Amino acid sequence: MAGHSHSHHDHDHGHSHGSGHHSHAPTVNENNRWRVGLAALLTGAFMIAEVAGGLISGSLALLADAGHMLTDFAALAMAWGAFKIAQRPANWRHTFGYDRFSILVAFVNGLTLFGVAAWIVWEAFHRFMEPGDILAGPMLWVAIAGLCVNLIVFWILMGADQHNLNIRGAVLHVLGDLLGSVAAIAAAVIILTTGWVLADPILSVLVALLILKSAWGLVCESAHILLQGAPDSLDRREIKKDLLAEIPDLRRVDHVHAWAVTPERPIITLNAYIDPAARVEPVALAIKARLAERFNIDHATVDVMREG
Repeated sequence: MAGHSHSHHDHDHGHSHGSGHHSHAPTVNENNRWRVGLAALLTGAFMIAEVAGGLISGSLALLADAGHMLTDFAALAMAWGAFKIAQRPANWRHTFGYDRFSILVAFVNGLTLFGVAAWIVWEAFHRFMEPGDILAGPMLWVAIAGLCVNLIVFWILMGADQHNLNIRGAVLHVLGDLLGSVAAIAAAVIILTTGWVLADPILSVLVALLILKSAWGLVCESAHILLQGAPDSLDRREIKKDLLAEIPDLRRVDHVHAWAVTPERPIITLNAYIDPAARVEPVALAIKARLAERFNIDHATVDVMREG
C-alpha cells in the first residue's frame, strides 16, 4: 500500500473551487444581512404598537401576535448578528470560520418558537375559562396594520438567499406572524359581528399550532447540521457507486464521511484504493473533479492508496 496522497497536494482543482466559494460569499451575505436588519427594525417598531393595542383592547390574539413579534425581533436581530460574525475569517481555533454560528442561531430561534407557542396556549386556556371584554374595533385596526407590516417584512426577506437556514428561520417567524395577524383580524371581525369573544383564544391556539409546526422543522434541520449529519443530497452509497463507475483505475472506496458546515458548504473525506500500476495524483484529481461536478462538493479530502 505504497503511494500515499492527500488532497492537499491538489492545488489545481480543489483550491480553484474553494476560492470560488469565498469570492461570492460576502455579496450574498451582505444582501442577507441588510435585509434581515431592515426586517428587524420594522418588526421591533410595530411590536411596541401591537403590545399597546393588545393591552388597550384586551385581545389575546393581538398580545399573542405581539409576543410572537418579540421573538421575531430577537430572531431577526440574532440573525443579523450571525451574518456579521460569519464574515470573520477562519483562525487557528476555528479553522472552518464562523459560518456555523448562523446554524446555532437558527436552532435557538426554533426553540424560542416552542416557548411562544406554549405561552399562547396557556394564556388561551385562562381566557377560555374566564372570557373578558374585548374592544374589537381597535383590535381590528391594529391587526390590519400588523398584517401590512408583516407583508412588507416577508417581501424583504424573500429577496434573501432561501437556502440559508438562518434566513429560513427568520422567514418562518414572519410567516407565523402573518398568520397571527390574519387570526387577530378574523377574531376581531367575529367579535364585532356576533359578540362571541371566545373566537379570540380559539384562533390564538390555531396560530400556536402553526408556529409549532414550523419550529419543529427548523429545530430538526439545524440540529442535524450541528450533529454533523450528512446533507440530504449526499448519499455515500451513491457516491461510492458513481466514483467506481466513472474512474477506471479505482478499485474500491471506503471511509466516506460527509457533513456540512452550513447547507451551502458540504464537505467530504474518503479513502480511495487504486490499481498498483496506476498513478496516485491523476486519480486524486479525477475523484475531486467528479465530486465537484456530480455532487457539487468543492471541499473534499481524498486519501489515495495503491492496493496490491
